[in-house]
Amino acid sequence: MNSDRTRTILFLQGPPSTFWLELARGFERHGHKTVKINVCFGDMYFWRRRGAYHFRGSFKSWSAYVEKVIVDEGVTDIVYFADRQPYHVEAQTVARKYGIRCYAVEFGYLRPGWLTLERGGMGTYSHFPSDPELIHQLAENLPEARRNTTRFQHVFAQEAYGEVAFHLFSEFLRPLYPFYKSDRYYHAFHDYLSWLVQLVREPWQKRRSAAVLAELEASRAPYFLLALQLQSDYQIRANSPYRHIREMLDEVIGSFAANGRPEDHLVIKQHPLDNGWENWVKVVGRIAARHGVTDRIHAIETGPLAQLITGSRGTIVINSTVGLHALNAKCPTKVLGIAVFDIAGLTDQQPLADFWQQPQIPDARLLADFNRLLSHSVQVRGSFYNALGRRAAVAEIVKRVQLNLVNEPGAYVEILPRLERARRLGVPVSKAAPPLAVTEEDDEFASLVNTPVDQT
Repeated sequence: MNSDRTRTILFLQGPPSTFWLELARGFERHGHKTVKINVCFGDMYFWRRRGAYHFRGSFKSWSAYVEKVIVDEGVTDIVYFADRQPYHVEAQTVARKYGIRCYAVEFGYLRPGWLTLERGGMGTYSHFPSDPELIHQLAENLPEARRNTTRFQHVFAQEAYGEVAFHLFSEFLRPLYPFYKSDRYYHAFHDYLSWLVQLVREPWQKRRSAAVLAELEASRAPYFLLALQLQSDYQIRANSPYRHIREMLDEVIGSFAANGRPEDHLVIKQHPLDNGWENWVKVVGRIAARHGVTDRIHAIETGPLAQLITGSRGTIVINSTVGLHALNAKCPTKVLGIAVFDIAGLTDQQPLADFWQQPQIPDARLLADFNRLLSHSVQVRGSFYNALGRRAAVAEIVKRVQLNLVNEPGAYVEILPRLERARRLGVPVSKAAPPLAVTEEDDEFASLVNTPVDQT
């Protein structure tokens, strides 16, 4: 693929902001053509341009539709937000037939102030190397890991507005896209009504969490930290062996009860953007009681994450970027799912039962080289919501795509380096992955999304 030729960039679903619109204009300023397919009104609302394709058919017809657009428009590259979104999975399948490069754009591994730009996908589908020796080799001649002193701050209301506008417009104006299949774990109305209750409960939760942590600090008991993710997070559905976080909690608490030192405690912290529907404090309490460790398990809704990490004996995540923050704080870290930073020498590779006894500290040299390679190859300074951050990210993404610099220098392993591990863990990947191929209509869509289990 020549780096100097004019490209035709196909935009699929993007983040709920004007970032996609500004990125398209950035490509056009460099002489490239852009094409957009809207599959719901939320797409249309944030694209805000004429001339887009509007897919209003059933999901069964999506593959043929996107293939026709690719052929008719001469598409050379595809960009998307959330690489495991079922529409995107199918588009990747079609793209491979035509030798088209696909790029996943997401929040940064090194956040805040960074975005991720990876060729192909993320998590199980990331091509970023996992071999420590290769990482050392690729990072050897790179400058020090890029530091982003500009965090491109934005108020939470900007992010919340984008999310709410995208999903509510898509629901209220569904007749314009009658067969649109949302990949949300919760229905939009359900999610936002839960947030109203959560906002009312928040002051009480802060007081309760502070009291729990004060009591733990006064006891001077050693502890581990388990950082929860959102049940709706695609990283749970597509890159972990768990259908529900309750399964992980039962596994971790059960292991702690059976193998942890009697003097150790376990702090379980809720994600700051959790909508409160699951009531994790009660869920944790029931599981801890079943395993007979109620007095050593502490579930909190809020708390100083950085301080909790540095004070702990070790941090456990499914695959949250909290794990990378823990590594950079020199904290032993155990990953239960698939994560780009779950590499021998960085994260603890022992069974969980042994982690409680002798958690392994990350290798400083490998961590430095990993950060160096990561920051130069698949991380981009920027933001989806801050105006300066959007401009910075647009300029860098356009440059990397048109010069074939995504995942460069050398951080693209052709055979997915995490796929076999994902299969061993029980992560739901197809036999022919990639891609996760679709063969049936709505039933297959539901299997790709991993719809929620019964809440009773």
